[in-house]
Amino acid sequence: MHRISSLLYEFGHVLPQGIIQIKRVSALLDDPTCNLPPLVQEECRDLLAQISEKTSRIEARTQRAKQLAEQTDTARRLQTMPGVGPLTALAIEAFGPTMQTFRRGRDFAAWLGLVPRQHSSGGKDRLGRVSKAGQADIRRLLIIGAMSRLNWLGRRSIPDTSWLSRMLARRKPRMLVAIALANRMARQIWAMLTTKSDYQDPAPVTAA
Repeated sequence: MHRISSLLYEFGHVLPQGIIQIKRVSALLDDPTCNLPPLVQEECRDLLAQISEKTSRIEARTQRAKQLAEQTDTARRLQTMPGVGPLTALAIEAFGPTMQTFRRGRDFAAWLGLVPRQHSSGGKDRLGRVSKAGQADIRRLLIIGAMSRLNWLGRRSIPDTSWLSRMLARRKPRMLVAIALANRMARQIWAMLTTKSDYQDPAPVTAA
């Protein structure tokens, strides 16, 4: 889509970013008064066809993932947590170790690389960036899911007394907040799988 926007920009057609602009591009190309050179129109139509093909393939694979995620109790259970979709559930089931391997949820979050590194200096412990250890795909999917939860919640629906609200009030970078939420999600996932229970909305957003 970026390539199409660049082409059209050269001829005075400025489009906002986003795949949603495909319909606008199609309408422009179908307009009898379109002033774009034939070669540019052909290139744009070819790019639109490629986008359409890839979109269809993505949708087909997404549907397949949903079907697979409905076939196991573990994947179904994981999807009861907000921010965990079929791909995340399948990735945890396929690539995550047995949860009994970890003594507590924090150990699972640490294995995923979702806890800050600790550095000691002058007798004081200092926290650095997340370690990024463990299974990168699961970590990435959890962070994406956490970001999705943040976008869905919005500031108005987050209680002022929650840890999440306090982090946002301190103007922490949004990615840092998403990683912190992904960390809590990982801990909850450990609890859900070790107790074989569905998600119950506890403290990660509504309490300190």
